Amino acid sequence: MQRRPVLLLLAATPGAWGARAPLVFPMRDPGRDAHWRYLLALMNLAVERAGADYEFLESQEAMTQARVIRELSGRTGRLDLAWTMTSIEREQQMIPVRIPVDRGLIGHRIAFVRREHVERWAELRTLDQLKRYTAGQGADWPDTEILRDNGLPVHTGSRYEVLFDMLRKGRVDYFPRAVFEVDDEAAGALAQDLVIEPHVLLRYPTASYLFVRPDRPQLAADLERGLEAAVADGSLQKLFQRHFGDLISRHRLNQRVLLNLHNPLLPPATPLNRPALWLVL
Repeated sequence: MQRRPVLLLLAATPGAWGARAPLVFPMRDPGRDAHWRYLLALMNLAVERAGADYEFLESQEAMTQARVIRELSGRTGRLDLAWTMTSIEREQQMIPVRIPVDRGLIGHRIAFVRREHVERWAELRTLDQLKRYTAGQGADWPDTEILRDNGLPVHTGSRYEVLFDMLRKGRVDYFPRAVFEVDDEAAGALAQDLVIEPHVLLRYPTASYLFVRPDRPQLAADLERGLEAAVADGSLQKLFQRHFGDLISRHRLNQRVLLNLHNPLLPPATPLNRPALWLVL
């Protein structure tokens, strides 16, 4: 039990542990191993391209998204960096590295629905039609405010696992998920008796960034330098395609009914004017 505090202290002191400074990031989410592997590969690519000496270490404690934000913004020393969807508030609390780690894929949403309701979704064509249905979302997720600001009814759950049960019991009509989340979830017990809706794609402009705690500006600068180099030489795009190309094709994103939403949480500094950073279907 004595090793973990020492590890976290070293994580806050670059260069204190051999040649490679350890960086602690959140424990992987259950059922999201594929996305976790991509993010770890991306962070290592950034470090390699930056020529920096860091080693990434997974935290030894599972944390909710809300707690991850508290740990980073509060400078507790338990975490050095994390990846999460951006918002104006989060960019004020932590240091954002403004290169979208998933090229904006997190803003492409497909939904779990009850099997008996798939046919009604095949007839859906407009946002006004979608307003007839109630979405399930996490209470502390930025997506909740985005959906509501677009006039879409939302019921929230305090825990991620509860949302699947809310859908099964008919308390909500659909559970929008990022495209890279649904396959692992569909294969697990949580989504039992639910199906991935095959016709509709919700899309809003947003980005997932690497966020660094406020007292680590040099770390943020190193990661930004490395990611910019990876964009410039095409290696970030190749990494993305290797991890997500089949998934995008399998879920036929470019053949679905596209419903565009506006994002009231999008910070003004989001680099929407840089096409090389974003996915184009």
